Amino acid sequence: MIKVQGPVVLYQDGVHEAARRRRSLRARYAYGLIFFATNLLAWFVRDYGAKLLRGLHHVPVCGAGDSKCFQSGGVLRIFFWVMFATTFGTRKLHEVRNSWHSGCWILKFLVYAVSIIIPFIVPNIFIQLYGEIARMGAGIFLILQLISMSHFISWCNKRWMPDSQSNQCGLFGLFLSTISFIASFAGIAVLYVLYVPNSSCAFNIFTITWTATLVAVMMAVSLHSKT
Repeated sequence: MIKVQGPVVLYQDGVHEAARRRRSLRARYAYGLIFFATNLLAWFVRDYGAKLLRGLHHVPVCGAGDSKCFQSGGVLRIFFWVMFATTFGTRKLHEVRNSWHSGCWILKFLVYAVSIIIPFIVPNIFIQLYGEIARMGAGIFLILQLISMSHFISWCNKRWMPDSQSNQCGLFGLFLSTISFIASFAGIAVLYVLYVPNSSCAFNIFTITWTATLVAVMMAVSLHSKT
């Protein structure tokens, strides 16, 4: 009896473990989309909030005619700091904190909404202090996202590119790579048009040019034969 149930239990545990891994992976992409949407919201509040959200001038923290609630201190993403603090150190998929990381989306949406409202309530001095501290946290978050993205790109490369032991041609991977490089250079051209109005914008020129150089280097490495 034990010999019959043993493999079944192990199989079920393996299925549950695989399900947890898939849910954790989906959570990464969900956080990426939330981060992207939050950045769009921050851009909107910073550039257009003073004109379109006139009702916020009645908030005591903002004040009439004051734009401190709409510029760089308009929207700070406290939500991601809360998630980092509550999931830091989680090492195993069956831990309770991993369930919080991969689930509880309704509760986390409420936390997200509250984190957007808070900057319009607390005094500006606290928002400025948090903004200085968040610079380091934003860098760490972007590094972690790059690591996750590298795993995703590696998975795409294994799935779409040809294998030496199979007859797969890899046209789909080649097509997506070509489109991605074309889109990258087109985006860089748009950045030059929008953010380099004259030659005095040295920082913008350096940043965009350095990005273009990195894209060109990555393209050269990708095209280099490894055989």
